[in-house]
Amino acid sequence: MNIEIENPDLWNDPKHAQEVSKEKKMLDDIVGSFSRLTAGVNDAADLFELSMAEEDWDTVEAVGADVDAIEKEVAGLEFKRMFNQPMDPANCYLEIQAGAGGTEAQDWASMIERMYMRYAERKGFKVTLEEETPGEVAGIKSATLFIEGEWAYGTLRTETGIHRLVRKSPFDSNARRHTSFSSVYVYPEVDDSIDIEINPADLKIDVFRASGAGGQHIQKTESAVRIHHVPTGIITICQDDRSQHRNREKAMQQLKAKLYELEMRKRMEEQTKLEEQKSDIGWGHQIRSYVLDQSRVKDLRTSVETGNTGAVLDGDLDQFIEASLKQQVGGTRTDA
Repeated sequence: MNIEIENPDLWNDPKHAQEVSKEKKMLDDIVGSFSRLTAGVNDAADLFELSMAEEDWDTVEAVGADVDAIEKEVAGLEFKRMFNQPMDPANCYLEIQAGAGGTEAQDWASMIERMYMRYAERKGFKVTLEEETPGEVAGIKSATLFIEGEWAYGTLRTETGIHRLVRKSPFDSNARRHTSFSSVYVYPEVDDSIDIEINPADLKIDVFRASGAGGQHIQKTESAVRIHHVPTGIITICQDDRSQHRNREKAMQQLKAKLYELEMRKRMEEQTKLEEQKSDIGWGHQIRSYVLDQSRVKDLRTSVETGNTGAVLDGDLDQFIEASLKQQVGGTRTDA
């Protein structure tokens, strides 16, 4: 790797040079982490031995806290080991669509939006609300989040699928149980190093006024942009910027990302057919059930279950995501 970086001819191919630089930074970060952790373990061992000999129990306790921190960082490195797809280091888009069911489903979609925004904050990711279509009474019909951070796509890619909610509806005067569905679709940001050919003749581009709460800040210009890729039926919308040009640019980036993800899915499906197996994760596949009146959230792929529904809806998704990533790496499935 260092020999290739030092090669003066490397930058004759800027695209390849960018890929090599990105890979080198990733490897340097991993090596640096291992070196730092090794030094930390050795220092902790020496300090523990010394403090035990001197019966310095405060220092012993402090060493224990240091070891706990090291253990947590090692667990983080083990988690990153599960990222085995080319786009895993990339930023990503997370798209939410309310299912059929009107207000109840739209309220559920807004709960999911909040859940993933809280999860992203917990992980130190930056979240931008690219598009949001309000519900008719409450909640949202759809939303697109742009999530930036190290391994954002790798972390969230197994969240694609259908999320099912069962609860006593706050919108039902008789407080009856209702079942609602919302879909989540996660796809990576595609940068300029990946070529995605788009024929301008295949695009239908519309502009419209961005939706909002109204009042003095209501948009008076048609700054929101909708791009329809006719051959695939893919539609992207961006309305978070006051500039139509910037919204158009972002909507085109989303389109490239969706077309890339579509191509990757086609390849995976072809590989799956050859192996005579079904893909674990697929659009339209129900992945998790949230039964609030029984205080139960269960992942239907891994059978991981918890009774702390409040924490899950507040973004505590680590146990579900880690289990689904491990399952993909192991190539096994646990039937619910």
